[in-house]
Parts: sequence; structure tokens; C-alpha cells
Amino acid sequence: MSFTKITEQSSHYHNLEKMSIGQIITNINKEDFLVAASVGKVLPQIEKMIGAVSEKMLAGGRLFYIGAGTSGRLGILDASECPPTYGVPPGLVIGVIAGGSKAIINSVESAEDSTSSGWKDLQKHNISESDVVIGIASSGTTPYVIGALKKCKENNIITGSISCNPDSPISAVADFPVEVIVGPEFVTGSTRMKSGTAQKMILNMISTASMIRLGRVEDNKMVNMQLTNSKIVNRGVQMLMEKTGMQNEDSAKDLLMKYKSVKKAVEHFK
Repeated sequence: MSFTKITEQSSHYHNLEKMSIGQIITNINKEDFLVAASVGKVLPQIEKMIGAVSEKMLAGGRLFYIGAGTSGRLGILDASECPPTYGVPPGLVIGVIAGGSKAIINSVESAEDSTSSGWKDLQKHNISESDVVIGIASSGTTPYVIGALKKCKENNIITGSISCNPDSPISAVADFPVEVIVGPEFVTGSTRMKSGTAQKMILNMISTASMIRLGRVEDNKMVNMQLTNSKIVNRGVQMLMEKTGMQNEDSAKDLLMKYKSVKKAVEHFK
């Protein structure tokens, strides 16, 4: 089967340097409109992946994201936001990036070329078949990620993948592949743009749906969120008053701060 890197194809736009700012952002916005529609086309594949992820997590397993460059950073972003948003332990969703923590801020481009480093990085977390690993790679060819998924398969660890090219190599080694085809980038090959946006949208779906399945959301509220700043505390107070019928804001705040979460405060409300 032939493999074409659409992510590397030439932009549909030319002479970008001659465009006005208005023209540049209008054209970027025009391309961005295509992303949500492209994600919509692969919802059945995303659903299957989330089903596998939530099943493992409900059984006590963890979710790993692994990627390089922008893809790796997006995985780390999604993982890092789960504890404050849903009150889960930091080790439940883990982002792994080629090049380690330095690569979160600074580019370590050569790190993605190693076929063995990805698995070694996963092993640092004592990964096992109780867990699930999702490889993120716009091109679908990143050696660091593919090598990690291959080793996962050898060790009976369920895998998924998110890429932006059809019939990509990463899809061939993933149990639950997702290929979201967004087309050439506005700036040729700059996959931090549409490809990155598509990945972010899918990661939002994975973590949000999984956390809902884990019971970390009630109705449409983040009842387990960590009370890390005044904005979130105020949000929690309003949620608590709404759920309990409390009228006094100070009393609601005292109860919330005593039990450290809306869910626990509601459970102890008398």
C-alpha cells in the first residue's frame, strides 16, 4: 500500500510574505475550519480508542501519551491538566516526550530518530500490560514513537496512535489507530498548525471522556477539581451552593475548604 505524506505537501497558498496581516490570518482561519470536520470523520475510530483507554483505567491502569516535538508537548499538556481538572493522581495520565523534560521548552529534534529511546523512557515508569499507550505523530513515521509502540505490542500493552497521514507506518503497529487528514499546512510542513490542532482536539476527547467514565464529573461539573486558586475556589463555592441549596457564600466556602473538593463537601453536607 502506498504511503503519501500529506503533511509535507506544498501549501495551497503562495507568496505568504507578500500577504497583509489580514490576509494571513484570514487564510489561516479558513484552513482551521477544516480541522473540526476532519476530526468528525474519524469519531468512530476515536470512540474505539477511548473505549480501550477507559476500560484499562477503570481496571486500575494508566494512560501514557508518547510523542516528539509538538506532538509530545501536546501529550504532556493534556496529561498535566488532568490532576487539577479532575482531582486524579499525577501518575494516572503521563506524557512522555523524546528528549526528556528539556524538550518541553527547547527543541531536541534529533531525539525523535532513536528507535529504542521511547521504550526506555516508558520503562522508567514501570509500564505494564495494565496500562495503555497512545503514540502521537503528525507524520506517522516518528522512529521514537513507532519503536515504543512495537515494544509495547511485544509486551502485551494495548496501544493507540494519532497521525495525520493516511496509511501511515504508525497505524500499522497500533491496536487503535486514528488518522485525521487535515491536508497540507498553511506554511508547508509546519505541523504545529492544523495537525497540532487536530491532535489537541482528539486528546481533549480522550481525557475528557475517560474522566467522565471514571466518575470524575457529575452532571456537567468538575466536582473533583483541585482548589488551586481563587477563581477555582469561587467556582467551587457556586457549584456547592447550587448542589446543596446553601444560601450563605461564606458557609459554603468554609465547607468546601474543609473537605477540599465539591464532591466531598456535598457528601458531608447536613
